[in-house]
Amino acid sequence: MRIDNRKVGLIGTGMVGMSYAYSMLNQNACEELVLIDLDKKRAEGEAMDLNHGLAFSGSHMKIYAGSYEDCADADIVAICAGVAQKPGETRLDLLKRNREVFRSIIEPVIASGFGGIFLVATNPVDVMTRVTSDLSGFSPERVIGTGTALDTARLRYVLGETLRVDPRNIHAYVIGEHGDSEFVPWSQAMFATRSIEEIVGAEDSPIRMEDLEKISEEVRESAYRIIEAKRATYYGIGMAMTRITRALFGNENSVLTVSALLNGEYGQSGVFAGVPCILNQNGVRRVLELDLTETEREKLAKSCEILRESYRGLE
Repeated sequence: MRIDNRKVGLIGTGMVGMSYAYSMLNQNACEELVLIDLDKKRAEGEAMDLNHGLAFSGSHMKIYAGSYEDCADADIVAICAGVAQKPGETRLDLLKRNREVFRSIIEPVIASGFGGIFLVATNPVDVMTRVTSDLSGFSPERVIGTGTALDTARLRYVLGETLRVDPRNIHAYVIGEHGDSEFVPWSQAMFATRSIEEIVGAEDSPIRMEDLEKISEEVRESAYRIIEAKRATYYGIGMAMTRITRALFGNENSVLTVSALLNGEYGQSGVFAGVPCILNQNGVRRVLELDLTETEREKLAKSCEILRESYRGLE
């Protein structure tokens, strides 16, 4: 009898990594979770703490601290490790240091015999996902960044609050860079089967056209506001990572806005950016190309060029 064993290797046991682990435990998203960190003692303590909560969950996960060799039979390796920006350090210098951190991670993971899917959360996530693709040599569909998955969730939450409806009935996306150049293609935003632009035009609408840019700005600045209040964001991204993980393990063919390689879609190539993608057990089945307006396509092109410029700086 073959017993299915969904295994995740989690690299980096900081707040983002452990929010992901905690969310995975509560949603019973896998059978085996190995925590890997340069600080082995920290990883051991986190594993112990999670294991002590197993009795209160519906999960039977095997959770332990391990090493890169334990990634050999993992289905997913999630990377949450990275270095923080130093005072006065440029964004490019930070990128270069994080690339070296990723090199020290990805090379031993590949050497272990890992043949699954990389899931990247380290910021700037779009560039670091491309770095992961380059260093691993994996086919692009097997290298996924969290992209604008969390930004999209924030958008649906804000729209749901504004319209007083369940955010799960809002179908709208944030696309492009996970950063300042991200944007909402409002032409594609829907509440049930009605377009948001149609609702905005109605006399009894609780939302007006001028509110749309305010909502976009609120979503774009959410991370800054959270960081100002509590120094970091981690719960939301941890849950976003779990949602992506479940889509992969469940072979769901679900649509999520992850960072994926564009290969001609939207007229863009050679860049990883947050766009709606169909995800299944093989990774990105395909990029789902939206019918953007000309203005929206220009915004996406600008966002992609910012990402290319960042990556060119690494070269």
